[in-house]
Amino acid sequence: MAGGPGLGAGLPELRHLLSTSVTSRDVRGREILIYSECLRAEWPEILAREAEGRLALAVCLEREHISHITAKLATMMVMGKPAGITALTVDGSPHCVQVHFALQQALRITGLSLPVRHLVVEKGAVYEVGPEAIRTARHLSEVVSLMRKR
Repeated sequence: MAGGPGLGAGLPELRHLLSTSVTSRDVRGREILIYSECLRAEWPEILAREAEGRLALAVCLEREHISHITAKLATMMVMGKPAGITALTVDGSPHCVQVHFALQQALRITGLSLPVRHLVVEKGAVYEVGPEAIRTARHLSEVVSLMRKR
């Protein structure tokens, strides 16, 4: 599983979420990593580490619509029955944050209690973000209220 020229060894094969069958053998019972495609070039060592042992599927919310990502994830959760899903994106990107919104929305739609993790990369460090932070980020009035309390 080597990456392309200059991208570093250990990168997962480039597979896109929207091009992957929701009932694929690769999905059933597996841990899934949904990652921002730009991480292949920006932080290949972090991507390689987080992809280890997982089915890694790329997304790009500059190219793909959040509704398509949400529907695909919800359908994959129900039909493919993965063991869990982790989202890994660049922190601070208005496009990448939508990956986390889509994943939480897919959980809401399905009503499943599938194990889900949210990871963001900021200046080469990986931070885990809880679902409550994802929910709050969707509600700007709550963000303002929290900022005022500080």
